[in-house]
Amino acid sequence: MQVISTAKNVRVSPEKVRLVVAQIKKMAPAKAIEILEFVPNKSSKPLKKVIMSAMADAKNNFNLDESSLAFAEINVGKGISFKRFRPISRGRAHAILKKTSIIRVTLNGEKIKKIEKQELTPKIDGEKIKSNEAKEKGKK
Repeated sequence: MQVISTAKNVRVSPEKVRLVVAQIKKMAPAKAIEILEFVPNKSSKPLKKVIMSAMADAKNNFNLDESSLAFAEINVGKGISFKRFRPISRGRAHAILKKTSIIRVTLNGEKIKKIEKQELTPKIDGEKIKSNEAKEKGKK
């Protein structure tokens, strides 16, 4: 079963996010979160949040086993661009585009198999229990 989680309009350029994604895309999601703790890039924090969100959805909403989760894909797309300008001489201006990105994480996993509880002691008839109690009283 697939679980999808998305973060939109993250204030980091998609090129910078893709550099971090290249480091973690072959790992297990739990291991990737541990690695992202120590990655100094600005894009590691929103990427970590999206992966954690996808893992929480898989566990709580779809009853998937956390140990069976794996990345199906991590897609980083272009979001909206904030348009700013830098004034220069003679009344002109240079355009500045502040790029954003859309991070989409897809996880694959297997459902948790429920195991029925089994009693460890076999059931004994009431008569046998009474006779055993009587023997114990007689021994004392």
